[in-house]
Amino acid sequence: MIILITGITSGFGRAMAARLSSEGHKVYGTFRSSSEPLPGVTYIKCEVGDDAQVEAAVKQVLSAEGRIDVFINNAGMGIGGPLEFSSLEDAQRQMDVNWMGMVRFLHYVVPAMRSQGSGKIICFSSIGGLMGLPYQGLYSASKYAIEGYCEALRLELRGTGISVTVVEPGDFSTNFTASRKSVAGPEVAAAYPNYARSLASIEHDENSGLKPEFLAGKISAIVKSKNPPYNIIIASFLQKLSVFVKKIVPRRTFAWILSLYYKL
Repeated sequence: MIILITGITSGFGRAMAARLSSEGHKVYGTFRSSSEPLPGVTYIKCEVGDDAQVEAAVKQVLSAEGRIDVFINNAGMGIGGPLEFSSLEDAQRQMDVNWMGMVRFLHYVVPAMRSQGSGKIICFSSIGGLMGLPYQGLYSASKYAIEGYCEALRLELRGTGISVTVVEPGDFSTNFTASRKSVAGPEVAAAYPNYARSLASIEHDENSGLKPEFLAGKISAIVKSKNPPYNIIIASFLQKLSVFVKKIVPRRTFAWILSLYYKL
């Protein structure tokens, strides 16, 4: 299969590219900054926030291969901190990369798949796209947007031969934690005294989380599947349980549970 993955220099993207390429697929991947290349993978330099670069990346794959069988929207970034102290520029950047980056690629990928009469679209949301996480509000908002967009897209593409799967990872041990931009400063600490404690808890969970290779195996199964799932939560038992609990308890009760978990 011809597979295009966004954001393959590290973490999920690199693990997926390595796994899928080793299984015999022709893998193309976009990157912003250079890294040690994976054998058998074709790298395309592309900033997901740039319309022209996104269009050129998709056209490069289509020109070389004539089709895209699987598109995996993985590129993303995180901005943490109290929403009150998050700048408007940060909010715009968060949405532009995580949500609009996906929208830009799908703008060019969907017509190609519809013309060929088949394709798999796999978009990365998060557990944070199923519940608003404290001090990760901008990130959660961007992932909620992915959930809504893909739910609508799936309905619109019924009968076209194109499937849409949303992946909702929990905590994983990747460089995402270290690369997250976090709001800080004495004014922030004074206004939100539990912020530092909560952030430390978040980072501990991420650093002790699952490995990206585990997720890559799950994605490989979706690529091979004749009937891909609408969504898949890839997380610890406790995090999967939290999604279930949110569905059955009053919102006020669930908010109390989250406040305890995040040490608020």
